[in-house]
Amino acid sequence: MPTKKKSAARKASRKAGTAAALRGASASRAVGAPGEEAGDWRARTLAWIRAVVMGADRGVVEEVKWRKPSNSMRGTPVWSHPRCGIICTGEKYKDVVKVTFAKGASLVDPSGLFNASLEGGTRRAIDVREGEKIDARALEALVRGAIAAGGATPRKAVKAPSVRALSKPALLAGGNPRIAKGDGDGPVGAYIAAMPGWKREVGGRLDALIVEAAPGVRKAVRWNSPLYGVEGRGWFLGVHCFTKHVKVTFFRGASLRPMPPGVSKVEAVRHLDIREGDVLDEGRFKEWVRQASGLDGWNGR
Repeated sequence: MPTKKKSAARKASRKAGTAAALRGASASRAVGAPGEEAGDWRARTLAWIRAVVMGADRGVVEEVKWRKPSNSMRGTPVWSHPRCGIICTGEKYKDVVKVTFAKGASLVDPSGLFNASLEGGTRRAIDVREGEKIDARALEALVRGAIAAGGATPRKAVKAPSVRALSKPALLAGGNPRIAKGDGDGPVGAYIAAMPGWKREVGGRLDALIVEAAPGVRKAVRWNSPLYGVEGRGWFLGVHCFTKHVKVTFFRGASLRPMPPGVSKVEAVRHLDIREGDVLDEGRFKEWVRQASGLDGWNGR
């Protein structure tokens, strides 16, 4: 015979599961379930966005909030994660579908998806109009970046650079952006946004892969180069632009297996040079990052 305690636990579990299912069903109705509002491009667009956001991380939770007459009491779908709280919301307006990231101002957006609420100190939004398409991988990277940022070790906040400050960066020899020394996503995002031409996409993808492979990674810009490290253990990786390639430096690269291909005058250091048109082996790169983040890094200031 089951005890009263076990029976109560089973009831609580069933109740929680039912509530979660109801929230998911409610959110699906708010977004636009398959076949619903078939002629409404906004419903189809929001359903696609929902699939991308939910598929970016298995921990993403969906619910509906803010039911009001202006949205026919259907509410607004809200996507969140235990590590960071609210990631973003999705709303249907007359001419656009708006995806608003709660802390978008602190996220790196190398693909330039954010096109609304650009002057705000915290939020950033993506307005999608009829017939427009957005890059699924870039949207996934923003979602994962929001989750990773929420789990980072708390430290002194860094004011995000303004859009105006990023518009005309100075480029040094080889086209390397000149970015002031600073800690956090802000300076690194400014560097990536200032990377010229094809290198900007490479920088954004590298940043996203590093965040995926080393959640909670510490970021900073030193000597006009983004650095990635672990709090208390130094820097394990740096990025720098040259005329014809982007150089990724693993400060303890000689300890990685397999070793990155580029040799250095410093015995412990190895490089990975990425040129225009190169196809990055993302799986191997993430494995190098995982290994490197577990080693004592370089303590340069």
